Amino acid sequence: MPAAAIFLVALCLRPAITAVGPVLPQISADEGLGEAAQGLLGALPLLAFALISPQVHRFAGRLGSERAVLAALLVLAAGGVLRSYTGHWGLWLGTLVIGCAIAVGNVLVPAIVKRDFAANVSRATGVYTAFMTLAAATASAVAVPISGLASWRLSLAVWSLLALLVAAAWLPRSRAPTVLTTGAPEATGSIWRQPRASLITAFMGLQSTSFYVLVTWLPTIEIANGVPERTAGLHLFLFQGMGILGGLAIPLLLRHDDRRTLGAVVASLPVLVAVLGLLAAPGLAVLWAGVAGLGQGAALVTALTFISLGGRTAGETTRLSGMAQSLGYLFAATGPVAAGVLAERTGAWRASLAMLVVLALLQTVAGAAAGRPRHRGAKPRRARGRPTPPPHSRSARADPDPIPPAGSARPGHPPPRAG
Repeated sequence: MPAAAIFLVALCLRPAITAVGPVLPQISADEGLGEAAQGLLGALPLLAFALISPQVHRFAGRLGSERAVLAALLVLAAGGVLRSYTGHWGLWLGTLVIGCAIAVGNVLVPAIVKRDFAANVSRATGVYTAFMTLAAATASAVAVPISGLASWRLSLAVWSLLALLVAAAWLPRSRAPTVLTTGAPEATGSIWRQPRASLITAFMGLQSTSFYVLVTWLPTIEIANGVPERTAGLHLFLFQGMGILGGLAIPLLLRHDDRRTLGAVVASLPVLVAVLGLLAAPGLAVLWAGVAGLGQGAALVTALTFISLGGRTAGETTRLSGMAQSLGYLFAATGPVAAGVLAERTGAWRASLAMLVVLALLQTVAGAAAGRPRHRGAKPRRARGRPTPPPHSRSARADPDPIPPAGSARPGHPPPRAG
């Protein structure tokens, strides 16, 4: 199966989550959930992301990346059925299982893209994000119509069928499993101490928080402002559909090192504008949903591009992806819960929207810092307390600096001879 099959996997990474928001009022009525419990239900997949993401590289190392993806698709399909048809506790357990399965795809897809599309990482990231966003938007749009024809349980469980179909398409590729290159052993633990990795993690977490707060609560916020339920679901479809355009456009600013800071800022500002618009002019909700969608799609592609380009090997990219998604989604998990608690205690949604304004500002700052060129102004690192040896001395040739000085030997090659 060609490398492009990874885009089919991307179709399965969001619908099981984004289908929930439009029917959340129905779930709440059937299961007796308050705003805080609804927020926790929306946050549960993110908690699973945070728990599972750091372990994915070990899982993929033992099973092979292709077989790990296949297993995740099958578990995702089972979790969808469990959530809909096994009662009250099945709702919670199935949601947790869904989050664990999606976490595997979240971590492995950027690493596989880096491996299979090394020459066009940002463009390939934009394409698979467009597939992911298209499926997510479709799930939001059809959730209420399907629930009207049958029930909210079917509108959620139907996405298990998509996971099974994609698993069948992925099966031939899983028969020849590959393990992502892990790179140098010393890099394994160091990724958690790299400042750039921390900035990428912060950006990933902040943009994810805004996205999941809006996916969980935007229909409810609009319904509270008098928007019909079906229309609110269509606005959520617009929110995610516009994300496709934002995700496909932003790679133009991410191809070159010196433009990535600008790209991160451009990707972050639309959400800030949209949330301020919801506060100042809630009657224009359809406009603000579209603007926010542009920003969310662009921000997700920016975050995933930072992750894909942040590792020197596919294995290091997997570890960076695990770190960024573990800590990032752990932070993001607090967003839907915090928004629900604020609404429950204040009786309105203004405090929750004000929280999103602060998050959007922080996201802009973190993205601008994470997008700075990697080696600008950097000096070769030397061990403490050791003098810098002459460029052609034996100790210089043994120095582990990954970027040797100009004119010196590259690792594994003899030094150039003097003429």
